[in-house]
Amino acid sequence: MSNWFPKWRPYEGSIDARPVGTAEYLPPAQTLILGVQHAFAMFGATVLAPFLMGFDPNLAILMSGICTILFFLITGGRVPSYLGSSFAFIGVVIAATGYAGAGGLNPNIGVAAGGIIACGVLYALMGVLVMATGTRWIEKLMPPVVTGAVVMIIGLNLAPVTVKNVMGNTFNMWMSLVTVLCMGSIAVFTKGLVQRLLLLIGLLLAYFIYYILSNVMGYGTAIDFAPIQQAGWFGVPSFHAPVFDINAMLIIAPIALILIAENLGHIKAVGAMTGENLDPHIGKAFVADGIATTLAGGVGAPGMTTYGENIGVMAVTRVYSTIIFAVAGVFAVFLGLSPKFGAIIHTIPTAILTGASIVVFGLITIAGAKIWIENKVDFSQNKNLMVAAVTIILGTGDFALTFGNFNLGGIGTATFAALFLNWFFSLVDKK
Repeated sequence: MSNWFPKWRPYEGSIDARPVGTAEYLPPAQTLILGVQHAFAMFGATVLAPFLMGFDPNLAILMSGICTILFFLITGGRVPSYLGSSFAFIGVVIAATGYAGAGGLNPNIGVAAGGIIACGVLYALMGVLVMATGTRWIEKLMPPVVTGAVVMIIGLNLAPVTVKNVMGNTFNMWMSLVTVLCMGSIAVFTKGLVQRLLLLIGLLLAYFIYYILSNVMGYGTAIDFAPIQQAGWFGVPSFHAPVFDINAMLIIAPIALILIAENLGHIKAVGAMTGENLDPHIGKAFVADGIATTLAGGVGAPGMTTYGENIGVMAVTRVYSTIIFAVAGVFAVFLGLSPKFGAIIHTIPTAILTGASIVVFGLITIAGAKIWIENKVDFSQNKNLMVAAVTIILGTGDFALTFGNFNLGGIGTATFAALFLNWFFSLVDKK
């Protein structure tokens, strides 16, 4: 077991001088606060995805924590990643269950869960294949021009959905920009630990400003705190047994390919940021994410993926210690077991979540560009130019191909377009 986990060592030197490596750790208080920030960074998206599919947000938070800890153990604490609800499942889950999106529980959660399990098993098997054969074929299939473009569209594809949440409401639009300004100011004008907590402190600051403007001064929609008082401190979310419907499984299982592209892009992005070679752990990361998705589906929670939001946090904080993600996972488990916390989440105004999403999705997008820069992708070559250009527009425009009932979604269509174009143009190159 000693070789499975790295030999962690304390971080030495100035916190502004150099990044904190994956096998290093900070003092307990800083580790705890940074872990809490990672939990907060993921919860906007981890709560939004189940809302859109008709799943229970508290169960999604609980499973994201359990699955993050599981990922930490299976990868031997060598890959800094947080697992949260995947947006890649939204289109196919709605297609497979016929969910109307009224905001209540999806009556066909079991059918969706069966499909998510099938996806997780397929994903884990592909991880085993990568562990057996290495990553060379994946790297050939997905060179930096492809992974950079795929990471970019994960951020860009979600941008219109985020911005639409506040369109038409002038107060909410201004409050979104105030949230961006709060986070941006902390990122630029502060140093040390405060700077590294920009998302958490920025969110709290924007929440306070919103409270003053709405509850005290009467602008916008006031925050309603009554549901928090009514909710209990402790409660286990309701689980839902999976139903194995062949059609639903065929619709949902191929999402494994999109999750692989996301995970590979995330690991490449983190590798580029840390300067560490994380490629030997890609197979284990796929297996871990696949098992996590299978486990989540088994209790009626959304499928899991490595979270770009947390890569955005790492990009700004420059802290890559994997121990922080174990702390974030434990914190998320406690949050998931508290209906009161679920009620608190629901009090965060849409405007503030939108502002935070603008910052985080922007950081994901720039992480994709960083992959190109770090790997010196040559855009004087027409092949690279076409692969990147077409992928970004397809993904940003949410160009979603359908095959019968199977909807690839914007991210899926753009991912497969990137893979196909790169392969097709490489054939011409060879000739």
